[in-house]
Amino acid sequence: MGALAAGVLEAGGRIVGVIPRFMQELEWGHGGLSELHVVEDMRARKHQMLARASAVVALPGGTGTLEELFEAMTLKRLGLFSGPIVLVNTAGYFSHLTRLLEAS
Repeated sequence: MGALAAGVLEAGGRIVGVIPRFMQELEWGHGGLSELHVVEDMRARKHQMLARASAVVALPGGTGTLEELFEAMTLKRLGLFSGPIVLVNTAGYFSHLTRLLEAS
């Protein structure tokens, strides 16, 4: 995420970040963002990110990425998020997941 933000900023783009307070206190945030919103916890972070988003793009990541992706997918199925959801399937990272989802 940090490398993506740095690349966007270097190219003259704008990055808005949302970070839970405990991560900010641990200095896990990116210092050069265009805008940074510090929220109370991970739940508030997900809510704010989806409320501000017109689309969701999931890059290969860990359990946090998957948890946020499933939240977005659930809200989309419930009609509470209308934007597109895109999986960047680098090196087949999401292939097993897409097969699982297609089977259910």
